[in-house]
Amino acid sequence: MFSDECYSEIYTREPPAGMLEAAGPDFANVVAFQSLSKRSNLPGLRIGFAAGDPEFLARFLELRNVAAPQVPMPMQRVAIAAYGDEAHVEENRRLYAEKFVLADEIIGKRYGYHRPAGGFFLWLDVSAQGADEAVTLRLWREAGLRVVPGRYLARDQADGSNPGLGYIRVAMVQEREITADALHRLVATLG
Repeated sequence: MFSDECYSEIYTREPPAGMLEAAGPDFANVVAFQSLSKRSNLPGLRIGFAAGDPEFLARFLELRNVAAPQVPMPMQRVAIAAYGDEAHVEENRRLYAEKFVLADEIIGKRYGYHRPAGGFFLWLDVSAQGADEAVTLRLWREAGLRVVPGRYLARDQADGSNPGLGYIRVAMVQEREITADALHRLVATLG
């Protein structure tokens, strides 16, 4: 089982359990992937690590050594510094918490909003305002907001349904003032 845990250090109250904590003592058939892109707000760095099943990781390392670019030494040094510093991670959590307070106040109970336990996205039910794609286009044209239609981020199921249909994803990654303004524009546009 592969577990993408790049958001694991962005949580509201309690840190989530990781896959390696749930795995057996030898981590057989389990690999967790981590990244600095979310934890340390370094999306352009494209660096992280994989940990878990030693047999899989040995084969993965062989593949990676021939099929992926090597990480330059300056980037490795940045990664070492970032993984060695928890203060900036705690500050990131605090800043995200501030923005979720804004969402609590500005969005309230609209669009099925509730504060997520982790991550930095809002998933808003806009099905009453129209299709998620149409709402996304409307928010762009009328409010200058870039959001993503929920169905773009989920796969169609065997029964033809899509769990993201009718939702938009709003990234809470801008500064506090920009986020507040954007949330006010969203509510003013969608009602």
